[in-house]
Amino acid sequence: MIKLDRRKFLLGSAATLAAGSSASALPASKLAQRHQGYGAAATLWDLQADPRLGEAISTYCTQVVPVLELKWPMLRPDAHTFAFERADAIYDFAQKNDLTMRGHTLAWYHDIPDWTKQIKDSKAVERAYVDHISTVVSYYKDKLTSWDVVNEPIPDNPRDVKDRRDTFWTQHLGSSWIPLAFRTAAAADPYVKLAINEYDIESAKDSFIAKRAAYRNLIMELLDQGVPLHAVGLQSHLHAELEIDTHGLAEFVTEIRSWGLEVYVTELDVNDEKLTGSPTERDAIVAKRVNDLLTAIWTSGPVRSILSWGISDRYSWINGYVKRPDKQPNRPLPLDGEFKPKPLMDVISKFTKDV
Repeated sequence: MIKLDRRKFLLGSAATLAAGSSASALPASKLAQRHQGYGAAATLWDLQADPRLGEAISTYCTQVVPVLELKWPMLRPDAHTFAFERADAIYDFAQKNDLTMRGHTLAWYHDIPDWTKQIKDSKAVERAYVDHISTVVSYYKDKLTSWDVVNEPIPDNPRDVKDRRDTFWTQHLGSSWIPLAFRTAAAADPYVKLAINEYDIESAKDSFIAKRAAYRNLIMELLDQGVPLHAVGLQSHLHAELEIDTHGLAEFVTEIRSWGLEVYVTELDVNDEKLTGSPTERDAIVAKRVNDLLTAIWTSGPVRSILSWGISDRYSWINGYVKRPDKQPNRPLPLDGEFKPKPLMDVISKFTKDV
């Protein structure tokens, strides 16, 4: 029998995790300056380490998403334990600051804990998979606005529109792993919005166009099967050197919406590794890429959920993994390393002020 572990979480003072003592204590002037529908991803470690991060999120955002805390490795230390305490702390931060929270992610090819990989019997894999999704979604029932149910199902260079990423889940569950995740999540919480999520579909590069076509085909297949899918996530980890395929992206989004689905921007940032020039020049190009992205998406209607993968360059995964040739830090997010707004924040403000 799997144990629900909701141990009391004592990882820092409440002041570190909350910009205000309670949602009702936030002044109306602070709530009014927020960008409606805009949110940011954060880890609990960073929220605890730097009060400026929580202050920035509570100043600019209306929603938050955990980077790591709802992924399998952190949530499932072993086959018998669900460790919700870290995700709960971020949820508490959201509640105290009048923010909503969305879930990321239930089924992903990456970050599968070692204990799961030790399961050899496909029926046992299915039981663990269903139990995980059902337990986690049930635990947060009526608390979250949406879930990234299936994350990154399309390979980077799909051979054709039916190509799917080969994963631990496909090896045991075949093609059913995707619809099974959605049906299990819907059964656990019939009211939460369920999204599929993918990256590298925004430019006119051949591999991006092929991936966009495969993503479209998968979404259409799921709808034809009656799968409870409500939203399509565009991660939007943009490459600053690549222009946005505004026409192709606008067509894709328009079609997706015609099928009754919402469109979310789920993990926005811009990798400027290959840009030359001063920080000011790079910031201008980064802002233009996001402006082009959001303009294309808005062709068929407003985007009611825009999340950046972090809010300050100081806490961007890009600066942890990608090094510029000139050794300068990347500038991928709306606030710089000292939490000062950049032109990218002006773009976000433009597209969220009337949402």
